[in-house]
Amino acid sequence: MGEHSFDIVSNVDLQEVSNAIQQAMKEIGQRYDFKGSKSSIELDKGNNEMTIVSDDEYKLKSVVDILESKLIKRKVPIKALNYGTIESALSGTVKQVVKLQQGIPTEKGKEIAKIIKTAKLKVQAEIQKDQLRVKGKDIDNLQSTISMLKEKDLGIHVDFVNFR
Repeated sequence: MGEHSFDIVSNVDLQEVSNAIQQAMKEIGQRYDFKGSKSSIELDKGNNEMTIVSDDEYKLKSVVDILESKLIKRKVPIKALNYGTIESALSGTVKQVVKLQQGIPTEKGKEIAKIIKTAKLKVQAEIQKDQLRVKGKDIDNLQSTISMLKEKDLGIHVDFVNFR
């Protein structure tokens, strides 16, 4: 019997994020409470971040709520969003930068590997750049590892891919 493995990744589908932003902007354009508002959401795919701009903090929070509801409908994990602080922007508006989590940070990777190691499930976890590979001889141990990690709150969104 050969070794079996799977990868633990943390990725966001930027196309789905873009679609959710378009849906949110459409709803904002149609809502009465946003009439004449300078609210907008822009996606910067190169830096994996969104910039949300609105007239005031209250409207900004409403825009965030609308955006999150659209992201949830498109199966984009909310845990993958890292909200920055609300800052004053040009002409009396406020803005907030939201980073999209792409890949598992090194510290989180070490933490996840330690959790797997302390579970004593006869599997090995190794960090590969921004993901983890978990190997083991027994498929049942790998499946137990997946279910154990799903139960834990890791603080970031994780997916399990390439199960072989």
